Amino acid sequence: MTNNTTCKAKVIKSEAQWQEQLSPEAFEVCRQKGTERPYTGEYDQHFKNGKYHCHCCGEELFASESKFDAGCGWPSFSAPTSGPAIKEAIDVTRGMTRTEVMCESCGAHLGHVFPDGPPETGLRYCINSVAIDFKAAD
Repeated sequence: MTNNTTCKAKVIKSEAQWQEQLSPEAFEVCRQKGTERPYTGEYDQHFKNGKYHCHCCGEELFASESKFDAGCGWPSFSAPTSGPAIKEAIDVTRGMTRTEVMCESCGAHLGHVFPDGPPETGLRYCINSVAIDFKAAD
């Protein structure tokens, strides 16, 4: 039996290498699990056709078809791209229990997922703009 699943190599860098590669804000959000201020991110009200990739390693994370305006101040998606691009973990910081979402390839903190999204999935992936890059469709 053949396994058709493609395993991608993990991106492993030291904290010093990440600091050198990323802006101070991107480092704080992506590597130290920070959060950008609501309504300040480049992709909050961005609705062009294309794909959203991890700012740290370039992994494809979300498609524009799953993006919607949740009114929360951060880019929101109803589902990640197909394949193992996202990993989740329980986050009990800041006095609450949430589900953190991270890039599967490099471990970058992206944001959180909540069970209050649109009917297709019922999920709202609330993502920091600084953690993603947009590539327009051809």
